[in-house]
Amino acid sequence: MKLGLQLRLKQTLAPQLIQSLKMLQMPILKLEQTLRHELATNPLLEEIEELDTEQREAEPEFDVAKDETPAAEEIDPQLSKVDWENYLNDDDYSYRVREVKEQREDTFLSTASAEKTLYDHLHEQLSFLRLSEAEHQIGEFILGNIDNSGYLVVSPAEMAEELKVPVEAIEKVLELIRKFDPSGVGSRNLRESLLTQLKDRGLEHSLAYQIVDNHLYDLEKKSIHQIARLMGIPFEKAQAALDVIKTLSPTPAHGRFEEGAAAVMPDLIVDRIGEDYLVFHNDRSIPHLRINPSYRSLLRRGNVATADTKKYISQKLEQARWLINSVNQRRNTMIKVMEAIVEEQREFFDKGSEYLRPLIMEDIARKVNMNVATVSRVSNGKYVQTPHGVYEIKYFFNTGIARSDGGETSKRNVKSRIEELIRAEDPEKPLSDQEIYKILQDEGIKLARRTVTKYREESKILPARFRRRSK
Repeated sequence: MKLGLQLRLKQTLAPQLIQSLKMLQMPILKLEQTLRHELATNPLLEEIEELDTEQREAEPEFDVAKDETPAAEEIDPQLSKVDWENYLNDDDYSYRVREVKEQREDTFLSTASAEKTLYDHLHEQLSFLRLSEAEHQIGEFILGNIDNSGYLVVSPAEMAEELKVPVEAIEKVLELIRKFDPSGVGSRNLRESLLTQLKDRGLEHSLAYQIVDNHLYDLEKKSIHQIARLMGIPFEKAQAALDVIKTLSPTPAHGRFEEGAAAVMPDLIVDRIGEDYLVFHNDRSIPHLRINPSYRSLLRRGNVATADTKKYISQKLEQARWLINSVNQRRNTMIKVMEAIVEEQREFFDKGSEYLRPLIMEDIARKVNMNVATVSRVSNGKYVQTPHGVYEIKYFFNTGIARSDGGETSKRNVKSRIEELIRAEDPEKPLSDQEIYKILQDEGIKLARRTVTKYREESKILPARFRRRSK
């Protein structure tokens, strides 16, 4: 045996940070379920009714920013002793046993009644990897930033900044996730996704791989004959490679994880009061939590419990404090982001959806001094009730399209105009993408013809030859 010193770098993430990020990602219905579960499993938490101002002054809530647990020397040994094990016992089951039991029941119910989503599918694969706790938490964060199409919507650098870890740690876990099913998942763009799909088929040295790697966007502008001449290969080989490329999926999760219709409950409410708009958190169904005053009182006394029981109580107290902090932080973050959106999209709230202006998440992130990943989590899968209806928060983010008069219009308005033109077309002579492109050009909207095709496909509208109908 030899004694020695060894230095080792260990990556750790603050549990409170991870909990706050998870809370921020949850829509309000999921948040309610989570809080109800915590109420049932943490004896130090209790639900309170909404109090008016006079009641709040008479009965102040537990301040989660302060640790009200007394120091050891403050405990009077002469005070009445408390047997925590008996106090926490509930129908012959300790809360620890009850928590495990309810977790199993929740898992059974969720797997029996809910269809598997893309996130569930990826998370199941993540659980099979032999990762450290920190790497597993990074993996969960990455999965939370993959959209329903399978694309990564936030850069590794932005995620590293959000988690306060080196970007290399993000890239390491991301590389593992890119090997998950479906092929191409976790890619940042179309080219990366197609290359990954070809690699998974063992075609990384094929002609199809070379075309995607070096000439993908030439395919939109050049014919296969031009591509063949550009690469100095026979037309037949170029055509065979193109046939392989056509078998790849433009979206990694296409058609596999369609989410069913679900009840929509807005997380936020925007009301007009006079000339101003106020943003409220829709917390009517959310339980209002605090630390149980009875337990706080008992924590100030001595007790006859075992060391394990004391440790359990301390953990539950810390979990309760973190939970309340996370809920409050989620509420404040969402309101702050939505207030910035209302300020930027004032014309929409005044006049309606036709006046939605171009806006990107980076603009709001800079305005509220937050990371883009945080704004993305606030926007994805959460809804806001406005004077013009209920909208998903990410509805207010869209890129700008230049106009001939020097101004800009939003991508969403351009897509709406394309849908409007197609609805009004002659069924016997449907408008081609080229004809729609010319109409938009005449209206002063400057965009490429292939962009018209892209927007039409995003709206799930068939090409003109499939829309033709005889009277």
